Amino acid sequence: MTKTRSPIRSNVGLKAVMAVTGILLALFLIAHMLGNLKVFTGETSFDHYAHWLRDIGKPLLPGVWFLWILRTVLVVAVVAHIVAATVLAMRARAARPVRYAHRKKVNGSYAARTMRWGGVIILLFVIYHILDLTTGTVHSGGFQEGHPYQNVVDTFSTWYGNVIYIVAMLALGLHIRHGFWSAAQTLGAGGRTRERFLKGAANVLALLLTAGFIAVPVGVMTGVVS
Repeated sequence: MTKTRSPIRSNVGLKAVMAVTGILLALFLIAHMLGNLKVFTGETSFDHYAHWLRDIGKPLLPGVWFLWILRTVLVVAVVAHIVAATVLAMRARAARPVRYAHRKKVNGSYAARTMRWGGVIILLFVIYHILDLTTGTVHSGGFQEGHPYQNVVDTFSTWYGNVIYIVAMLALGLHIRHGFWSAAQTLGAGGRTRERFLKGAANVLALLLTAGFIAVPVGVMTGVVS
């Protein structure tokens, strides 16, 4: 007798988890990118925006509760996304224990490899990013609590800070491009009539996010932000 999996633990259920959490994280990235672009409005404006984030929900929520609620939701979404992706990858490998002698390189396998390694790069970057600009543990120069604008300038005044960030954002763009399309297919939004539109939307979203995030280090490197 075969043991039946619960709906959420089935391949379809895991793909749905990846799709929903992916959309949630993409919405956060859009908001985060727009917030980052405020660095071009000057130090006072950017620092005020950063302090405003800590005050969201007041007086209904005390202190920085909103930020911690948001962080908790994002951590749960990231963990669920990674676990679902890992389980699906392990099942796919177990279903094909012997490698084909002659295996053609197809778009699907290329996209899967890109998503896998891109996900690892993004995860490592998120850890580094938090240690750099949130806790200041690996921050170059002197980390200044309560001065996010200056901390951003310090980070992107180093060559390695720029390289790490730009490489991660390129990986993010590829991840979003394929992930958006996969999520649409999983949630039933695909189809021949909408295929071109969805692929175009995936390309536009990936391009805008990549360009928007990379604009900040480029702005510092060129002296526009200083």
